[in-house]
Amino acid sequence: MFLAIIFFHISEYILAIAIHGRSNVSCRSLLISKNYLLAMICSLLEYFLEVYFFSGLKEQYWWISDFGLVMVVIGEIIRKTAILTAGQAFTHLIKIYHDEEHHKLVTHGVYRFVRHPGYCGFFIWSIGTQIMLCNPISTIAFAIIVWNFFAKRIPYEEYFLRQFFGSEYDEYASQVPSGIPFVE
Repeated sequence: MFLAIIFFHISEYILAIAIHGRSNVSCRSLLISKNYLLAMICSLLEYFLEVYFFSGLKEQYWWISDFGLVMVVIGEIIRKTAILTAGQAFTHLIKIYHDEEHHKLVTHGVYRFVRHPGYCGFFIWSIGTQIMLCNPISTIAFAIIVWNFFAKRIPYEEYFLRQFFGSEYDEYASQVPSGIPFVE
């Protein structure tokens, strides 16, 4: 799991620098917040408590851990593909002002199938990290918390996308799902 987290954040940071340049990337680009750190600490606490009190249980269900690893890899691929496809149009912060030069509506590549593949990839990745650890409580908690985050963020972001791209975005949004279950 540590390798998955380290790879996720370092590759995210490197891609951000490659696309936007070092001067436009800060530590915020690592996507690490207090809430994120708290969630990861709680998941590790759950893992070690379960290993201590139910040591054989996690070993018995190794296939669940492997399934979680597959989810982590799939989520990582979806997110990084989204970043590479969007290029300079991909930012970690929601644009509230339209930058004509770099902010284009991306509807090709992975964006043909999912409107928010970066969010979709992170959603799958984050839940996968907990399934990989065989953490039942954290799996449910991560799914609920990350879903709630995106259920608020997507409408907020799409408000601005509709302002920037008008009917072109409305048509795109009507044909392509958001990528987060039950969030349209």
